[in-house]
Amino acid sequence: MNTPKPTMADVARHAGVSLKTVSRVVNQEPHVSAPLQQRVLAAINALGFRRNEAASRLARRATMLTLGLVMENISNEFYSRLAKAVESAAAEHEALVVFGSYEERPDRMRMLVESMYARGVDSLIIVPSAGDHGWLAEHVGLTTVFVDRVPRGLAEADVVLLDDAKGGALATEHLLAHGHRRIALISDDEGLSSVHERASGYRAALRAAGVGVEESLVVRGVYDPELVSREVERLLELPVPPTAFFATNNRAAIGILHALRERPERPAYVGFDDFALAGVFNPGVTVVRYDVARLARGAVDLLLNPARDARRVKVPVELVARGSGELPPL
Repeated sequence: MNTPKPTMADVARHAGVSLKTVSRVVNQEPHVSAPLQQRVLAAINALGFRRNEAASRLARRATMLTLGLVMENISNEFYSRLAKAVESAAAEHEALVVFGSYEERPDRMRMLVESMYARGVDSLIIVPSAGDHGWLAEHVGLTTVFVDRVPRGLAEADVVLLDDAKGGALATEHLLAHGHRRIALISDDEGLSSVHERASGYRAALRAAGVGVEESLVVRGVYDPELVSREVERLLELPVPPTAFFATNNRAAIGILHALRERPERPAYVGFDDFALAGVFNPGVTVVRYDVARLARGAVDLLLNPARDARRVKVPVELVARGSGELPPL
């Protein structure tokens, strides 16, 4: 059985320094004190870290640390904002970021990760797909931090999450407080931990209010706005339609807006994720929002400061009332 080769993250842990410091020493960059440099070099010698990797970096003049960001779909506003925030957070550490979008295809996600890894990008921030991620353990020397979702198939992983269950509860409690009892849920794939937690918050809030969960009002597995629009129209044609909707992501909220354009009904609705035009509509879209920059900084900090034990960071959420969530029952 082959012994795994030591990585820069192993050197960082052994020396008790950040990954960035190890990168600077390996790449012979300035601004590293002599005592720190000696600790890193001692760790390199003790672990037998591959000096040829350092030579390779120097040969191609890769003097800046490069991080990878693998996302689901950069055309989604959430991911474009996340990419910008990660780039800004990495710049604070003098690191570059390369991006990849897997378009809801787990096979493409694996291809992107392996392609980046083959090109020497061994520190990745990943928004995991709904698929199994156990294959990541095959890549010796790859350091990963996951954002927004817990990856399936990995027993331990560094993850930065939103307080999704709290967000789902906030949205539903807000609609309940405005008199709604028939509240529909428009949700993505509940195999994704974020979607599952938001739906769990919705269910918990209904139960706490003594309102039963009507499964006929729960829509799963839709994320395209056009498909969401069709589902909303179908629900509004029920003999006893819902009077309110909770959308578990921004694209679902946009789908609700599409469905209501030509209809006389004005059901209430709350979305999860803010988006640029949410305050322009009449009424404005009530949303559960959060600080994307905080999400990004948390991921970059975990990536550049590896630890032996897996860590989980939770970013708080808040409800922003703009009008759509305050409409009374029909």
